[in-house]
Amino acid sequence: MGAVTPSRAERLRAAVRRAPRALYEELWAAPADRVPRMGEPDAPAWRPSLLVLLIIAAACFAVPRTNELVTEASDGVSGWAVLAALAQSVVLVAGMIRPVGAWWAATALSVTTVLVTEPVMSPDRLFPWSVMGMVFQGGALFLLALRVPLRRATGALALTLLAGMALTLHQTQRHNLDLDRSAPVFVVALVLGTALRSLRLARKDLVVQAELTAEERARRTLLEERNRIARELHDVVAHHMSVISIQAQVAPHLVENPTDELRENLTGIRENALEALAELRRVLGVLRSEDAPAQSTRHAPQPGLDQLGELVATVRSAGLAVTRSTTGEPRPLPPGVELSAYRIVQESLSNVMRHAPGASAEVVIGHRPTGLTVRVVNSAPDHAAAPSPGVRHGLLGMRERAAMLGGELATGPTPDGGWEVTAILPTSTQTTRTTEEAR
Repeated sequence: MGAVTPSRAERLRAAVRRAPRALYEELWAAPADRVPRMGEPDAPAWRPSLLVLLIIAAACFAVPRTNELVTEASDGVSGWAVLAALAQSVVLVAGMIRPVGAWWAATALSVTTVLVTEPVMSPDRLFPWSVMGMVFQGGALFLLALRVPLRRATGALALTLLAGMALTLHQTQRHNLDLDRSAPVFVVALVLGTALRSLRLARKDLVVQAELTAEERARRTLLEERNRIARELHDVVAHHMSVISIQAQVAPHLVENPTDELRENLTGIRENALEALAELRRVLGVLRSEDAPAQSTRHAPQPGLDQLGELVATVRSAGLAVTRSTTGEPRPLPPGVELSAYRIVQESLSNVMRHAPGASAEVVIGHRPTGLTVRVVNSAPDHAAAPSPGVRHGLLGMRERAAMLGGELATGPTPDGGWEVTAILPTSTQTTRTTEEAR
């Protein structure tokens, strides 16, 4: 059997039954937008100023509102009229903190005030809201619209207008009805509050998106630096694998009457080295990006500490005064350590030329039993540097190079106004292995 479609009358009755529940949820139970308190990260700086202005406005509102109510009230209700005017001023201030409850209180006070004063007020007075009454009720609607969605604010406006219409039905004498004047005032208050709320939410979303964009940019920059380092280290690793392959091929000829087992093992070593080289090329193909270096640049030998002299000479020719010194006993270092040390010095000197015009720099390479220390210090600049175009992330690259080797990088200003970069690059296999396990 088909489903029975409810009639229009049944749907209307169901909507009427749901109305109290919907009214309770929309205009009482549902919370207003939370505004961060002072001291919290996203606390608005304008809130204290707005609260002070609201208190001043409420105080200014209380005086004419009291005069208005006392003038209209009889001797028996004049004391109550003063109390009502003061209560309305307090409700306006409370609307800054509890806008939903303040609107309900404002509506109840407005209705009660009209019911009490209507029998004794002048027939020429605007009814049901006087000028000050419109200001009071419009202010409560404005503060509500600042903190709740448009749907809830529109419901509050509808209830306010319904309350005004109900009051006109209970007048004991004829008055000048002002619903045609008060309705536009309330609508303007609602529209203005809703617009300011939308602007606040849009700015909040913009801040969130900016934070997400900054995090994504930092993550992408980190991946780009790691890819670039991996491309450079590919040549170092490929060189070692090539040497292993050649040595494995030549080794049988260096031994008289090599056994078949030795030949078989050396052949296996050579095949494994060649397979590793092929895999390295595939990995490099994945890491290469559209802005990867040219083919001739990619196959050029990677620099080491023996090229530091050429780097310093190039920097001197560009106008930067650089001194270079070495401490400790030099000894052969792993190619990855030499490459990282060279790149750290290169990036540090580039930063000096870019951000410290007129400064001098000192490069100190320290050889230690367990590693290598790279220190680049520059003096204070003669004048402020011009803004650097583009996005630079040299410090991130230097930090990644040091971390890759299990080392550390420290950067910061010097007491005389310069800048210092110090990298500790361990060369011990055990140190690197322990660092990787800790990660």
